[in-house]
Amino acid sequence: MEVLADIEWVLACYADDVPENGGACMKHGDEQIAIYNFSRRGEWYATQNLCPHKQQMALSRGMIGSAGESCEPKVACPFHKKTFSLISGECLSGDDYQIKTYPVKVVEGKVYVGIA
Repeated sequence: MEVLADIEWVLACYADDVPENGGACMKHGDEQIAIYNFSRRGEWYATQNLCPHKQQMALSRGMIGSAGESCEPKVACPFHKKTFSLISGECLSGDDYQIKTYPVKVVEGKVYVGIA
């Protein structure tokens, strides 16, 4: 397990701002960060919003689901259906792409994203 050091927890939004089993986007500095409310699993995730395949800011609008026997949480780009692990950021479509992932915590209805 990776130890997270020097994490700044940034208030991203209120939990009610993110649709159940969907995503929303926040901006932090020059970065767009996609936040996902995977309510079917009772889990929250965050990744970069930029899909590396065609360089489009679109992942927050992607479909979330589970992949394979391990039921790994994933997001699919809404344009070209490349899928990425919400845990590792690895491309699950067999392509050599990777997305950045961020830790998320929800406290008293507020969603925080951990920025290193």
